[in-house]
Amino acid sequence: MTGTEIRTGERADLLDALRTHRAFLRFTTRGLTDEQAAARTTVSELCLGGLIKHVTGGERGWVDFILHGPDALGGGKSFSDWTEEDYARRADEFRMLPGETLAGVLAAYDEVAERTDELVATLPDLDASHPLPAAPWLEPGGRRSARRVLLHIIAETAQHAGHADILREAIDGAKTM
Repeated sequence: MTGTEIRTGERADLLDALRTHRAFLRFTTRGLTDEQAAARTTVSELCLGGLIKHVTGGERGWVDFILHGPDALGGGKSFSDWTEEDYARRADEFRMLPGETLAGVLAAYDEVAERTDELVATLPDLDASHPLPAAPWLEPGGRRSARRVLLHIIAETAQHAGHADILREAIDGAKTM
């Protein structure tokens, strides 16, 4: 695949959409302190820093799925084998923990984004697919192509950028759009 092919066509469109929604999500954190990024502004556990951690973890997991198959999504084990500790670790994705900083959360997001972008540019076939792991939130017996996974990552990023807008507006009235 040449650089020209990546600047045009389907891969360029996928990357452009993903970069656009990532920018909206990141923009919601502009000028915030670590304390503000960790603040809960609704009845849920969500905070801006935690939301970015969640999007980072989701993107990382789905890219691992593209590269390594269904076991990658459950952290190396079946969702049916998850323990309370596994679920607690997952819940920590939605909040900033003591010692975490907004700069650190954003840096981790940038690393994952770079890895995803590189994969989009170099993956030999966007039609390559894997079976989905068994999980209550995934259709039984389903498969996902790399293309469909990337579309899912774009949709999740866009959806969570909207959530981030609500959280940010509750902090100081700032709006992204």
